[in-house]
Amino acid sequence: MHLDLLSGGAARGLVSALQGAFTAATGCELRATFSAVGAMRDKLLAGEACDLVILTAPMIDALAQGGDVFADSVAVLGRVATGVAVRSGDPIPDVSGADALRRALLASGAIYVPDTVRSTAGIHVLKVLRSLGTAAELAARLREFANGATAMAELARAPESGAIGITQVSEIIVTPGVALVGALPAGFELATVYSVAVCARAREPALARSFAQLLAGPQSGEARSRAGFAA
Repeated sequence: MHLDLLSGGAARGLVSALQGAFTAATGCELRATFSAVGAMRDKLLAGEACDLVILTAPMIDALAQGGDVFADSVAVLGRVATGVAVRSGDPIPDVSGADALRRALLASGAIYVPDTVRSTAGIHVLKVLRSLGTAAELAARLREFANGATAMAELARAPESGAIGITQVSEIIVTPGVALVGALPAGFELATVYSVAVCARAREPALARSFAQLLAGPQSGEARSRAGFAA
């Protein structure tokens, strides 16, 4: 017996923290796939096996309106900030304002980011670079990966001097070998709300609802906080 979960990468740490207790209590294993939210939504809509899904709140709401998830199962997990990371042990750059962030990015040897078309953080990175007037200058330094978790794992072993990563804080804090510098500064910040929902074609809808309630319920508030989710 198992549940199939399709999830944005931002929730990997939270799911990992809770799935062991869920399996111990129910005997149900979890088969989770994590990647850019757009890619996960597309997999669901294409018919891939799915009992529950974790995506941005607007995406979940759209799926509920389309009948792809049960509207009465939708539950908010919290907000996740987009942050800046460096390799563990590297100097911590100043990213406290627009000018400081621009200097840090221009001084970096490479910028590790998630999918700039289908991931929330990756799309936002391009907006930030355009706002700073550095998009063209830094285009060749972008190192783009399918999701933030992969981008941060690659940052941890990046060969470039002064490499920087930008993705969801929840993906930074669970990746060995990288350190969180901080959230993007005022004017460039992005806090993304994530929700969980049970898929309309779930093979184990009762168990899926049980795990969704565990993820979003008050008993898991501390786990959500540790995983980078804010109320």
